Amino acid sequence: MASACTTCNKSPPEVQLKLCGKCSKTPYCSRDCQKADWKVHKKSCAKQANGASSSPAGAASDSNGSPPKGLEGGVAKPFTRLDNGTWLHGRSEKDVFGLLIDAYRLRMDDMHKMEGRADADSLYGGAKDGSQGFNWFLDRVERAGLLPSWWNAQKREECEKFGLTSNWHDLRRKVAKADIIEHYGDGQFPMQLRMFGEAVYGTAPGGANGSAMRQVLMAMEQGQTGGMTASHLDISSMFGGR
Repeated sequence: MASACTTCNKSPPEVQLKLCGKCSKTPYCSRDCQKADWKVHKKSCAKQANGASSSPAGAASDSNGSPPKGLEGGVAKPFTRLDNGTWLHGRSEKDVFGLLIDAYRLRMDDMHKMEGRADADSLYGGAKDGSQGFNWFLDRVERAGLLPSWWNAQKREECEKFGLTSNWHDLRRKVAKADIIEHYGDGQFPMQLRMFGEAVYGTAPGGANGSAMRQVLMAMEQGQTGGMTASHLDISSMFGGR
């Protein structure tokens, strides 16, 4: 999803992406797509905008980093970490387990909604839970070299068990983008999970390539945008429906 429209998943050069004019974070290809996503996006838009206005460029929106809730601890510059393959590093074991589970769950939901297909080993394919599909997902993550140094066969087994006992990171339940935003309190967090999934599978949902958007977001985090400018979509007329 990284370099794709939040709503329709189309990406450049097919469409030109613009950022939400309120929070300057969420990408859309058109006003129609922005309107379609507004019921979901409005939950985090104002909060992100307020955080951006009170923080210097590249700073985390919360003192604990991103996301502001839902984990034992957030991290600073998450898109930089995604770019260099260290997004899972330096986190607690529980947070790594949860992020792996949620990245897999959101990928399965995206596959179903954006591509119209379902992994046979997922809930969308009729499986009683997503444990077998998650097992295959972990194989891919291990091959991609994205796991912290403490990861081993025992930790993998603990992670798989965690996915069948956790109240939120639950392989027995489906999850959607709106659920992720509400749980983590960060409108960009689905993008982080999708970018991680792209590193695992090789493509973003729908076959898109998120490298361009990741580079932009990484430069913004590091305050290195230089002369780079971003177009924005005006959402002021939508606030009447909050």
